[in-house]
Amino acid sequence: MARYCRLCKTSFSSLKKFQRHRRTDHAHPMPAPPAPHVNPHPHLTALKCDQDGNFIDQDAPPPPRPDDIDWAPFHDRPTFEFAQFAFEDARLSKGKVDQLLRILAAKFVVDGLPDYQPPFNDYQEILSAIDDIEYGEAAWRTFAVRYQGPVTPASPAWQRETFYVHARDTLRAAENLTASPDFDGQFDYVPFEETTPANGRRVSNLMSGMWAFKQATMIAEDPVTHGSMVVPIILGADKTTVSVATGNQEFHPVYMSIGNIHNTVRRAHRDSVIPVAFLAIPKTAHEWENDEGFRVFKKQLYHASLVRILEPLRPGMTTPHVLRCPDGHYRRAVFELGPFIADYPEQVYLAGVVQGWCPKCFALPDRVFGLGDTRSRDATAAASETYTIEELWDAFGINSDVTPFTDYFPRVDIHELLSPDLLHQVIKGVFKDHLVTWVIDYIKATAGSEREANRIIDDIDRRIAAVPAFSGLRRFPEGRNFKQWTGNDSKALMKVFLPAIVGYVPDQMVQCIANFLDFCYLARRPSHDSQTIEVMRELLERFVALRTVFEVEHVRLEDGFSLPRQHSILHYPRGIQLFGSPNGLCSSITESKHITAVKQPWRESNRRNPIGQIIRKITRESKLAAARSEFGRRNMLYGDVLTHARLLAGMFADSDESSDDADELAEDSVGQVADMLGPDVRFVERLRRYLQMELDPDGPDPDDIDLDQCPYVWTGSRVAVYHSASATFYAPSEVCSTRGMHREMIRATPLWWGEYPRYDTVLVKTDPDAIGLDALTVGRVRCFFSYKHEDVTHKCALVEWFALDADEPDPVTGMWTVHPEVDQDDTRVMDVIPIDSIVRACHLVPVYAATQIPDFFHFSDALDAFNRYYINWYIDYHSHETIG
Repeated sequence: MARYCRLCKTSFSSLKKFQRHRRTDHAHPMPAPPAPHVNPHPHLTALKCDQDGNFIDQDAPPPPRPDDIDWAPFHDRPTFEFAQFAFEDARLSKGKVDQLLRILAAKFVVDGLPDYQPPFNDYQEILSAIDDIEYGEAAWRTFAVRYQGPVTPASPAWQRETFYVHARDTLRAAENLTASPDFDGQFDYVPFEETTPANGRRVSNLMSGMWAFKQATMIAEDPVTHGSMVVPIILGADKTTVSVATGNQEFHPVYMSIGNIHNTVRRAHRDSVIPVAFLAIPKTAHEWENDEGFRVFKKQLYHASLVRILEPLRPGMTTPHVLRCPDGHYRRAVFELGPFIADYPEQVYLAGVVQGWCPKCFALPDRVFGLGDTRSRDATAAASETYTIEELWDAFGINSDVTPFTDYFPRVDIHELLSPDLLHQVIKGVFKDHLVTWVIDYIKATAGSEREANRIIDDIDRRIAAVPAFSGLRRFPEGRNFKQWTGNDSKALMKVFLPAIVGYVPDQMVQCIANFLDFCYLARRPSHDSQTIEVMRELLERFVALRTVFEVEHVRLEDGFSLPRQHSILHYPRGIQLFGSPNGLCSSITESKHITAVKQPWRESNRRNPIGQIIRKITRESKLAAARSEFGRRNMLYGDVLTHARLLAGMFADSDESSDDADELAEDSVGQVADMLGPDVRFVERLRRYLQMELDPDGPDPDDIDLDQCPYVWTGSRVAVYHSASATFYAPSEVCSTRGMHREMIRATPLWWGEYPRYDTVLVKTDPDAIGLDALTVGRVRCFFSYKHEDVTHKCALVEWFALDADEPDPVTGMWTVHPEVDQDDTRVMDVIPIDSIVRACHLVPVYAATQIPDFFHFSDALDAFNRYYINWYIDYHSHETIG
C-alpha cells in the first residue's frame, strides 16, 4: 500500500488518492501563528546622543562617516588583498613571501615592464603597512604579579618568582566591538521581552533573557545612568596546550565579547569574540605542587589578574561611557559584567568553591547530587560570618581563601553569571564521558567473557560505520574506537549512537540515553519558549529516573551519580531563561578561537618567548579585520579583486570565468534515462502519469486511468539529469538567524567521489495542512531531472517511497520507523514528483535488530540491505524539530 492515514487508519494505493483524502475528509487548515509580541524594556531606552554624550533628536540621522575611496595605508585594493592573503589567509613565512614578491618582479621584467613593481618590496613592508592601519587598535600592556607575603632564602621558588600577565585595553576593545559596522542589524540596543500567544515568553539572544532585563531595570532606576544602553561584557577563559612534545607549552587566554551581538554572529567568529588577555600559569617544583599555600596563591593570582584586566571598564559601570554603535549613532553605555564561559575546572576557580561541588547551588555532592538552594554573593557572605573555615569547606563547599573577582565590581554575582556550557557539560561530559563509557562498561561486565565483549563492541562500531551518508555527517570508518576525541567527534557520535546499541543493552538504558539526547537537542536550539523549557524539565526528570538502570546493572553501584557535569544540566532550564540559548555562550566558541588566537600564531613563531610574537600576530589580525570591515562599509570590496580591477580599467571579466559551482548536468534522451534507471523503474510510464496529474489536478487518479489517456512522451525527447539539488527550509526555532532559513544539498548520483552510488533520502510534503510526520512522507531520490512538455519546464524528482511501520514511534528509541514500499510484484513503489514538494533531506538508519554487520559491509549499501529503518531525528536539531 502506498499511503496510510494515521487519522482514520485507512490505506490508499497511491499518493494522489491519499492527498485528495486528506484535503477533503480531514481538512484542517492551520491558521498562521500569531506574530510574537516584542516588548522593549519600558524604562531603558538607549537614547541617541552626540559624541560628548548630549542627547539629540532621536530621529536625527547618524553623524557622517568617511565614505571616500581611501585604501591608506595601502596603495590600492590589490595591495590590501595581497597583504591579507599573505599574512592571514595563506600564512606564508617571511622567506616564502619574499620569494613570491621576487617572482612577481621578475615576471614584470621578463614582460618588458621593468618600471612596474610588485605590491610590496618584501615581507617587512607588509608588516609595516598592517601596523600603520588606524582601525582596530587596542593596545596591550604587561603587568607583573608576585607573592606579597614574607619571603626567606628557604622559601619555595614560586614565592620569589615574578609572573607576567599580558592584557589588552578592555575599554578600547569594547569600543571597537560596538563601533563595528559589521554588526549593524544584528545588534540589540535595549533588552526586550518576546512573547507568543501560545507558548509564552521566548528567548534567543542574550538581550532577550531575564538577566539582561533585570540589569537594565537597575540601570534605568539610577538617574545618572537613565537613558543609557546596557553593554553586557561576556568573558571566557580556558587553558590550552599548544605542544606536549616541546615542553608542555600552555597558555591561558581570556576572551571577550559583548552581549548585544546576536548569537549567530558570535558563533560565526566574525571577530565578535576577541582575545583580551593571557593569564600567568604558575608552576613550581614537584615538592610544592600540592602545597596548600601554592594552591591558594594560584587562585588569588587568577582573580587579581582578572580584576586588573577589567579595571578600564569599571568607571563605565557607574558613569555612562559614550560609544559609537554599529548603526553609526552615539549612545551612552553602561557596562555590565555578563555571562562567563568556562568548563567545570575553570568554574571552580571562578566561584571559589570546593572541587566536586556545584558552583551555582548548595547541593550536597552525594550519590544523587540533586538541586539545592541557589548560591549567591550575599549567601556566601552570610555563611562566612556564621561558620568556621572548616565548616564552610565541609558543609557548603566554600573555599574561604578565594574572593571572586566579581566582588570588586557593582551589580555582579559570579554564581549567577556562570553560563550553561553545551560542549563540556552536555556533549563531551554527560554523553561521551558518562553515557557512552557506561554502555561499554555494561557490555564488558555482562558479556560473559572478554572476547564476547570485544565482539559486541566491534559490532557496535561496525553499525556506526554502516550508517548511510548525510550532508555534514562526520563518518566513523572504524567505529568509535579511536584515541583523540574532539567536540565535533562527540557531536557526530550523538547522531548515530542510539540505533547502534539497540539489542545489546537493556531497553531502559536505551530509553535513558534517548531522553538525554532529546534534552540535548532541545537545549541546542537557537530559541526557546515556555513550552520547550517545560519539556526540557520533563525530560530531565525522566532521565534522572531512568539512569538508575546503571545502578541496577552494577555499572554505577559504588560511585552513584555525584558528577558535577551531570548535575550541571539540572540548571539549564533556569540558565536559558536568564541568558537565552546556550549555543551563543558555549565553550565551543572559545575553543575555536584557540586555533586562530593561540595555536596558529604559536606555530608561526620561532618558539622562543612566543607570547610576544603571538600578541603581535593577534594585534595585526585585529587591524586587518577592522580595515576589512571599514573598507566593506564604504563598498570598496565589491566583487572579487580581478573583476573589480577590470571594471575600473573599463574591461569586462572573461566569459570563461563564470562560476562552475553548479552541479554538472547531462543532456540525455528520455529513453537513455529509462535505460539507465532500469526496466523495473518504468520511468516513461511514471513520467506520463505525472504529467497527467499536473495537467488535470482535479481529475481522476492517473493510476486509475489507461496509460494511453496520459500525455505522450517520446523516448527521443531531451531530458536534463542532475546529480544534486539544494533544499532551502525553515527552522522555526531559529528566530535569531536570517528568518530561520537553511540550505542543504541533496545528492542523487550513481558515482559519488568516483567510488560508490549515493541516493539521499528526503522528506516530501504530502499534506500542506498538517504538521510533523502527518504532513511528510519519506522518499529516496533516484534521479533529479527537468523535462519540457508543451513549453512548460517541469523540474522533478523520481523517488521511491518508504512507509511508516506504525502510527506511533518506536517505544524504545522514540524514533519513527519505516520500511521500503513494494508493489504486489515486489518492485519498489515509485513516483515522479515536483521538486518543490521536497522539504529537506532526512536520514535513515537501519534497524539492525539481531543482524551482525560483516567486516566488508559498505555504508553505501545500507539503504538497500535492510527491511526497516529509523527516521533519525538526531542527525541535526532541525530534523529533531521538524519530525518531532
